[in-house]
Amino acid sequence: MNPQADYTIIEIQPDWVLEPEAMGSKDKFWFRGDDGPEWLFKFPQANTGQHWSEKIAAEVADQLDILHARVELALFLEVRGSATESFARDGRELVHGNQIMAGSVLDYDPGKQFRQSDHTLENILLSLERIFLSADARKRAKEQLADYLVLDALVGNTDRHHENWGVLRKRTESGWQGMLAPTFDHASSLGRELVDDSAGKCRRRLLADGRLAQYAEKASGAIFWQTSDKHGVSPLDLIRRVTDLHPALFGSALKRLTNLDRATLQEIVRRVPTDWMSELARDFAVELMCYTLEQLRKIMP
Repeated sequence: MNPQADYTIIEIQPDWVLEPEAMGSKDKFWFRGDDGPEWLFKFPQANTGQHWSEKIAAEVADQLDILHARVELALFLEVRGSATESFARDGRELVHGNQIMAGSVLDYDPGKQFRQSDHTLENILLSLERIFLSADARKRAKEQLADYLVLDALVGNTDRHHENWGVLRKRTESGWQGMLAPTFDHASSLGRELVDDSAGKCRRRLLADGRLAQYAEKASGAIFWQTSDKHGVSPLDLIRRVTDLHPALFGSALKRLTNLDRATLQEIVRRVPTDWMSELARDFAVELMCYTLEQLRKIMP
């Protein structure tokens, strides 16, 4: 693979901000450049790599031909973050998963933010069954979801909670039309919360002690296996379990992984500008994805 240029960095001008009153009080805001679409700028939490993890995950999704929100690295008043292009446009509106689940699953609490154990894969699939009327639409939505969950397992995204997926709907002359929204919000990926060095858990220790696999396997996700569980299942283990129950549904998503190898992943990570991501963070991200890729290939059909 021939090396490509570093990723573009959007420099956001103050007069592009659509919600100036929110500046300083929120961790994100919408903006629009000259004659362009709306974007959502997100400030990363302090001492995390949420901005570069968001970008890398989107690029991995692109490599796998998975429908995803466009993400770019961005600067606002010299503060680094990420920018996500709005996909709720042209008359389409985003209905989040918690709203969908509340209308499909008995006693589902859409306002519960943590440990929402009713947010199981089977309940998500049930919700898609109930909102998409045709067999083709249901099949397409479920296969898209499978793509997203395989991506989560690959990049270690632990935050697929019920507001981090949804359906795009649009009113037409013949009624409502809908589709599963592109996958979005992958900031909780690739060890973004770790620091390079510390006395406790850090990238250097995990790599040096051979504990990267343990890190990947023990990560709790935001999708639960059973409603009685106290914690969500890890994104990687979720795919292992679900392929036994829904082999046909996840077969296509897993086959997409043939488009990836170490060199491709290294190039995706390398294109993050040098001063945006440390060498140790790059090494950790690549090794994590190589480990999860190896594990996922073991269950490929």
